[in-house]
Amino acid sequence: MATLLYRLGRASLRRRRLVAVTWLVVLVGLGIAAATLKGPTASNFTMPGTESQRAIDLLADRFPAASGATGTIAVKAPQPGGLVTPEGQAVVKQVTQEAATLPGVVGAVDPYQVKALSQDGRYALIQVQFAGRADDVTDEQRAAYEKVGAQAEAKGWQIAPGGEVLNSEPEVGSTEALGVLVAAIVLVITFGSLVAAGMTMLNALIGVGVGMAGLFALSGAVELTSTAPILALMLGLAVGIDYSLFITSRHRQNLLDGLTPEEAVGRAVGTAGSAVVFAGATVVIALAGLAVVDIPFLTVMGLAAAGTVTVAVLVAITLAPALLGFAGRRVLPRRLRGREAVESDGTGSEDRSGFGFRWANWVTRLRIPVILVGLLGLGLLALPAQDMRLALPDAGTAPEGSAARVSNDLIKEGFGPGFTGRLAVVVTADSPQATQAAVPQVAALIQRTEGVLAVAPPQLDPTGRTALLGVIPKTGPTDAATETLVHDIRDNVGRIGNAEVLLTGVTAIGIDVSEKLSAALPVYLLLVVGLSILLLMLVFRSILVPVKAALGFLLTVAATFGITVAVFQQGHLAGLVGLDTPGPLISFLPILLIGILFGLAMDYEVFLVSRMREDFVHGDTARQATINGMGHGARVVTAAALIMISVFGGFVFLDDPVIKSMGFALAVGVAVDAFIVRMTIVPAVMSLLNNAAWWLPRWLDRILPNVDVEGEGLRAHLADREPAQV
Repeated sequence: MATLLYRLGRASLRRRRLVAVTWLVVLVGLGIAAATLKGPTASNFTMPGTESQRAIDLLADRFPAASGATGTIAVKAPQPGGLVTPEGQAVVKQVTQEAATLPGVVGAVDPYQVKALSQDGRYALIQVQFAGRADDVTDEQRAAYEKVGAQAEAKGWQIAPGGEVLNSEPEVGSTEALGVLVAAIVLVITFGSLVAAGMTMLNALIGVGVGMAGLFALSGAVELTSTAPILALMLGLAVGIDYSLFITSRHRQNLLDGLTPEEAVGRAVGTAGSAVVFAGATVVIALAGLAVVDIPFLTVMGLAAAGTVTVAVLVAITLAPALLGFAGRRVLPRRLRGREAVESDGTGSEDRSGFGFRWANWVTRLRIPVILVGLLGLGLLALPAQDMRLALPDAGTAPEGSAARVSNDLIKEGFGPGFTGRLAVVVTADSPQATQAAVPQVAALIQRTEGVLAVAPPQLDPTGRTALLGVIPKTGPTDAATETLVHDIRDNVGRIGNAEVLLTGVTAIGIDVSEKLSAALPVYLLLVVGLSILLLMLVFRSILVPVKAALGFLLTVAATFGITVAVFQQGHLAGLVGLDTPGPLISFLPILLIGILFGLAMDYEVFLVSRMREDFVHGDTARQATINGMGHGARVVTAAALIMISVFGGFVFLDDPVIKSMGFALAVGVAVDAFIVRMTIVPAVMSLLNNAAWWLPRWLDRILPNVDVEGEGLRAHLADREPAQV
């Protein structure tokens, strides 16, 4: 592979104009396709095979009028008892009628008819039924819904439209650009050259542009969740910058060693490019592996992110060499661009007095205390993870001041938390008589279930064969007691023999999604760990190194979960990340985090340990090889990690709590893995293992294919050639 990439790098530099034009044409073409073919993103989470999803599908087939999105308008009178006065009744009826005539609305329920009034006569709830799903509601319809009750508010009333209809796509704005700016500053400091930093950033941005344009071009044919493009953007930016950084760093070192630009870029792509391809492949495999969980929206998210990572790899090994050809020797600091500077300072970043070498010497000398302190520290950070709860987000965790949050808080204030997480029970049978006989039995069983506050009167479809009952729990939608209640109701009504009874609603869907994801998490973790051991065994021709890498990955995941739970669920230091209300973690965060951190952890593992193996194979002692690997790779890996942290951290400033938690968890995970696990614990363990780290049974060595990430085959290919001098 290294020899093939070596040739690709040289060819890309020689034909740099063609390569650059080709990528620009691809970018423009996909941009036009995205503008013309882009489809809407979905904010709902479907889960085929669950009871809640079967109920939704059944309603869409038999009771379509009740299968659309719902809205709840909370009304608060200026004073207690205001709703029972003639003036108050007129105001509420006017708001109800206004809501019923909105575009896209099937009807609005008069709260006086269904007794949706608080005991003090100050709060009322107006249920609004839309014709389509929440994703089908247009921005114009949503805006009109949010403006309901303007006349009543002018009279001192508080009108707060809310409900699932307000679910919208999170917006990406200027805040995350701060992360890109910090990444650019890190590049300038690392390279000491504006040209090298700018070229690396340009390379990454073109890759992100191509990946995102391609993703949106496909969105007309494939339904994307609203978070899928954000995840793809996060990863595309982070890995795009990092992969270009690795290749550019190796190219600069080759120039300082006296190679011509063409030979330097060829060897950079052949060596660092091999590691980029391997690292990118691990990320892609881990993300695409989400498909084995068999959860459609998670599969789409994983494939979308995998697509942008694939583009980032292709751009790094083709466009980066072309841009390096345009830059020439300007990728070097000004003082090192001349021939005399190269000859007098050809050691470049390999100066053994650098921090990387000093750190490696210290870590390997104090390896036992370093390992113990590292394990103890990560263990303490992981402790909160044992209390981790998963749920889909509800309006209670929306940003303060948002329409959804205002409505949610007003409903809790007037009626209690259960009214914000209503459940829906679908009763259906082959005949109207069977349905009508079953409904009272179902209602009675539910009403007797502990945790139920009230059961609303049934609504029947035109045929009379399907009934819909509203159930109001005593607790909120993400409360553990509500989860217990959902299971209790399903157990109780499952005994109705002459009708099918299904429990659904946004709250029930969230619980079903969370439980299925929780069940899939151990299986996926086992798959990822097994994959990491196999892949690293191919790369490093060792048994203990892959096992050590997998255990380090588990430490990273555990500590990241613990820190994220402490901040986002328990609320410690929540103000520092702009979190208004702590709550359960988003259901798919842990499984996504495992997939992404796996790829990134293997990225740093390869770049550090491959140099250790290279020096060990060429005669260094195991300890000296470890020091060399750290000394040569610490600067680049530190810069790469800081860039990743900056890009992911930029998304923490978004208001959307889901994106905020994803950005935070990824930034923390990269920091823990790069600085604590890979750059501290790994060299200490490698030093402790000594020669045993590189042991591999002969029979296994014979059957394992040689992927040559370190470029040994390339060095053999170049052995008889005289390196061209500048």
